[in-house]
Amino acid sequence: MKPLDCDVIVAGGGLAGAAAGLALKAAGLAPLVLDAGPAPEPGAAFDGRAYSTPPGSVNFWRGVGVWPAVEAEAEPMRDILVSDGRVSEGASPLFLHFDHREVAGAGFGCMVEDRHLRPAAFAALGDALRHGARVVSVEAEPGRAVARLADGSALSARLVVAADGRESPLRAAAGIGRIAWDYPQAGMVSAVSFAEPHHGVAHELFLPAGPFAILPLRGNRASLVWTERRAEAARIHALPDADYLSELEARFGDFLGALALEGGRWTYPLSFSLAHEYVAPRLALLGDAAHAVHPIAGQGLNLGLRDAAALAEVLAEAARRGEDIGDLAVLRRYQQWRRFDSAALAFSMDALNRLFSNDVTPVRALRDVGLGLVNRAPALKRMFMRAASGLGGAAPKLMRGEAV
Repeated sequence: MKPLDCDVIVAGGGLAGAAAGLALKAAGLAPLVLDAGPAPEPGAAFDGRAYSTPPGSVNFWRGVGVWPAVEAEAEPMRDILVSDGRVSEGASPLFLHFDHREVAGAGFGCMVEDRHLRPAAFAALGDALRHGARVVSVEAEPGRAVARLADGSALSARLVVAADGRESPLRAAAGIGRIAWDYPQAGMVSAVSFAEPHHGVAHELFLPAGPFAILPLRGNRASLVWTERRAEAARIHALPDADYLSELEARFGDFLGALALEGGRWTYPLSFSLAHEYVAPRLALLGDAAHAVHPIAGQGLNLGLRDAAALAEVLAEAARRGEDIGDLAVLRRYQQWRRFDSAALAFSMDALNRLFSNDVTPVRALRDVGLGLVNRAPALKRMFMRAASGLGGAAPKLMRGEAV
């Protein structure tokens, strides 16, 4: 048999795929990450995209050698304010305040811009990353998997990791079904700068159409992630910048002074997806290919990092015992570890979105009282903060700041 090209092929060069490659490298394995797109241009301009990076995810990026390259550009989140409201009316007087002084250690983590994180992750992969290489099929053979590429070539490894997005062609080709539905909402992403300092405070305002998140960035800017009904999102997205900014101000308010748009703006349909299985012969699903969640708490990428860390840990332990890392019995350990956690979070985010994305008066009254009660219950607040940190439950070693 022809020698293997690497230990693990990762199909998908997004941040989840890059994270998988880096975690596998940290575990002493030889991965190859195949990115279907071209190599990114150096020195990308600010485009508004950014990621919530809680302490567990900071540990991950530090453990795989990426954090030193982005730490200086990360903006700490010092407080989080959660409130209910209506457009042009402001927030309810009942709210939930998470204070960094109530959290031991690294607080709530940081916000990191895509233009800093993605190049740093790609640089850390080095020769383990190949651009312009799209996997079109995977064949499971005795002792190996063969990945066929769009250019007609083939590569072989013990295992292929599908990190090819929520519509994952590799998941579909493996016959893995999923639970999926579309939300009647669209996500809108843009960024603004303020006249007044934001002091590192993140805001989550629940409006009748969906959540409106204000996430602090370096330089007195913020990334805005807001949800609207699809028709309304299309209308707003089509507006000129000045009118678009007026729509933002109606939801944002004036507590930070005058706003100015920074970078571009995007809109995308929202959907839910949860694979029935995370593994198949010589194949493991990771990131959105396994689970795509509502962006209500910004946990999509962080779930992918936990997948990457758990998979690397399972495979490293199997390799040390002399097991075949692509064997289905080994892969099922990864599935057992990750599927409950990701499914629980996915359904929790779905329930929160359904609870808060409406304007039914009795429901509004109940949830406002609930926010106020939780705000006065330190033990409950600590439980929520621990869960959001990425350190709760059976967190993988990389998320805890430990070597694999």
